[in-house]
Amino acid sequence: MNTVPEARPMDVVLDAPRAAAQDAPPIVELRGVSRRFATSLDFAAKLAKRLGVKVREDVVHAVDGVNLSVRKGEVVGLVGESGCGKSTLGRMVAGIMPPTDGTVLWHGRDLKALSGAEARQAKLRTQMIFQDPYASLNPRLKVAEIVGEAPAFHGLVGRGGLDDYVDEQLRRAGLDPALKRRYPHQFSGGQRQRIGIARALAVQPDFLVCDEAVAALDVSIQAQILNLFMKLRRELDLTYLFISHDLGVVEHLSDRVVIMYLGRVVEEAPAEEVFARPNHPYTRALLAEVPRIEARKRAFAGVKGEIPSPLNPPPGCHFHPRCPHAFDRCRVERPALREIAPGHRSACHLNDAA
Repeated sequence: MNTVPEARPMDVVLDAPRAAAQDAPPIVELRGVSRRFATSLDFAAKLAKRLGVKVREDVVHAVDGVNLSVRKGEVVGLVGESGCGKSTLGRMVAGIMPPTDGTVLWHGRDLKALSGAEARQAKLRTQMIFQDPYASLNPRLKVAEIVGEAPAFHGLVGRGGLDDYVDEQLRRAGLDPALKRRYPHQFSGGQRQRIGIARALAVQPDFLVCDEAVAALDVSIQAQILNLFMKLRRELDLTYLFISHDLGVVEHLSDRVVIMYLGRVVEEAPAEEVFARPNHPYTRALLAEVPRIEARKRAFAGVKGEIPSPLNPPPGCHFHPRCPHAFDRCRVERPALREIAPGHRSACHLNDAA
């Protein structure tokens, strides 16, 4: 059923040239973006509240005041522990989820201010590749319908040329068009992810948000999909926000890396800078966990402590309960994300004390 040979883990060809996008205008820009989720009170809680009991809704602070821009041609890696808010941030960038506070700009224009054809164009030009390649596909539709539905609906291709158009997208994603009459459950995980990629490409985007797009796949299949992403970047001049917890992949894939912790960006820099000269204690702790051959005899030590709950995040710097360098200021004052070197920003009070 596979149409491409299985790749070994070391077959990943991450040889795409670094994008010269320093002066390019941002495709997407986030300004002070936050997202909170509130759980509604059930009947018993509402009754208790009427009787004078202090009951309040639980509020999850998923994303907290993030500023981020992604320029044309870039691959921006977004990294952090599970629960840090990176998937929520990706959904806001893709326009799937509106922010609670802040502004999302698309080519310099507020997404909320767009209407009609402009709003539709913004949504089509930014597409998302999801982590679970099976749950993201409609099991009731055949592959031809999954890939061809959106371009036909939006008038990107006429009904007469739809079959050929679907075949083109499937070939571009590395799938045999002869399989387009099958259903998602008849494919492997890697093939299903290729279907998701073909579906995204079918509406002719220029920006892809990849949310843990290879995390659910076998290592050998991950190599194939990563090679495909780089090939598509070269051929279609695509821009990526690549969300991942795999720092090894992010190091070679990304032009710029953004580190998130508990809803906030704590460090941002070119990929080479982050891995050569990490500044924030959390970034250093994450990099210390990356297995490397030259350090195979080193005793493994994970980030100390448990990540706090986003229901009740700690005051000041969110990382201070786990930081070995925390001092009094860290416990009461939120550190600003500021430039410490050209293109390198970090949110740590230690930079002021240095």
